[in-house]
Amino acid sequence: MTNRTQNAVITGVGMYVPETVLDNKYFEKIVDTTNEWILSRTGISERRIIENGTTSDLATGALRDLMASSGLQAEDIDVIIICTITPDMFFPATACIVQNNVGAKNAWGFDLSAACSGFLFGLETGSALIESGRYKKVVVIGADKMSSVIDYTDRNTCILFGDAASAVLLESTSDTNYGIQDSILHCDGSGKDALCMLGGGSKNPASYETIDKGYHFIYQDGKTVFKAAVNGMADVSYKIMQKHNLTGDDVAYLVPHQANLRIIDATAKKMNITRDKVMINIGKYGNTTAATIPLCLTEYYRDGKVKKGDKLILAAFGAGFTWGSMYIVWGID
Repeated sequence: MTNRTQNAVITGVGMYVPETVLDNKYFEKIVDTTNEWILSRTGISERRIIENGTTSDLATGALRDLMASSGLQAEDIDVIIICTITPDMFFPATACIVQNNVGAKNAWGFDLSAACSGFLFGLETGSALIESGRYKKVVVIGADKMSSVIDYTDRNTCILFGDAASAVLLESTSDTNYGIQDSILHCDGSGKDALCMLGGGSKNPASYETIDKGYHFIYQDGKTVFKAAVNGMADVSYKIMQKHNLTGDDVAYLVPHQANLRIIDATAKKMNITRDKVMINIGKYGNTTAATIPLCLTEYYRDGKVKKGDKLILAAFGAGFTWGSMYIVWGID
């Protein structure tokens, strides 16, 4: 533990999911798969898709929901961090578009790319800005329009992903028993070829050739990612629990990235945490990349399942490879 005089604490939450639902029966019609196979392999029943909109629309919706539920005023926002791998465009940053959409005239912001670990990396960054004492209200949003980078003829990936956004407000508290207590974050670029999108960047700029080769869609080596995700999420979460002398009994919830129910279950088993202490909503949203963890936090809090003082362990694993865990004590009544 550090001797901080103030902590960053989550004081508000918000979310936005599109109306259009793609259930497993839909995928039975377009690829060689079945509802039973998808459920048994992933735990996903349905996912949401934004048909006429962008990542900034998703993020704006989540921020507006946060503002409406918390009383946050646009002009009081200091910083907007958008965690995404599907920005509206390379530049300007999606954060700039969201800032303009809500009229946050006093805010600056930026996009952060860490794939499925993006929200944790953004939360760590936002926490540091708050703890610096220079900023009072920092918004961290996980938002991804995964449907924009999915090949809907690839049955191995198209069934996994959905579109969504979720936001949290970070503020300062002098009661350091609450808020973000610690984190352990990692990246390892040797995993770059197992989960990636090859086209569109400076390595393979958009061309007829990159389009023909499918370079603008997600590529995933499922077996490699599965093994790395389970080991990475479980090991780093166990380490942070050990560091703070926490047992499974002490933890109110494990909040894992919602990539695959088998990964979630394997991670919880390695951490000796029972299923009833694991936040899960993958069944109705699929993998929404940077949005999964804040979506869980928002839904469980609004359902009255998360109480002030609850100890939470957040865990994620994503392309890069990136992974990490964060220990927070819930601070909202």
